[in-house]
Amino acid sequence: MKATLEIINRMQSDGVIGKYAIGGAVGATFYLEPSATLDIDVFVSFHMVPGNLLISVTPIYTYLASHGYKAEKEYIVIEGWPVQFLPPGDALTEEALEQAVETAVEGVRTWVMTAEHLTAIALKTGRPKDCARILQFIESGLLDTNSLDQVLSRHGLLAKWERFGHRFLGDNE
Repeated sequence: MKATLEIINRMQSDGVIGKYAIGGAVGATFYLEPSATLDIDVFVSFHMVPGNLLISVTPIYTYLASHGYKAEKEYIVIEGWPVQFLPPGDALTEEALEQAVETAVEGVRTWVMTAEHLTAIALKTGRPKDCARILQFIESGLLDTNSLDQVLSRHGLLAKWERFGHRFLGDNE
């Protein structure tokens, strides 16, 4: 993953992408035991083209293609890792991107979403694998419950969190 992150950081320093943060299953591995995943989800601030209301990934694909990387389906394979570049699709993901924490992988600086934001995004998405990830976060003891409550409250997810607790944790309060 080190070489992949070096390329992503070069894209950022070359102005192809703005701020970025790793999310999804790979983001969770910064806090939890690794799980099976096929790709790295990289949430990025895209540079808007003046006069255009649509976000375009063309500059990313053009840049990476000029450096010998190829697209496969919705991914671009960078140094052996399928990478999906995603815009933040809602206020929660935008906040997660903005509040991402800096870390390092084998000495390479990178940014990853906080455990609380990854948990909230998993709750909002609600797939079975997301529910399993939430349970992993809860069992790890890594979550700052006050911070998580604030994130859930800001994004209208408290009722969904309560339902999750009833279903998976036996919370009957």
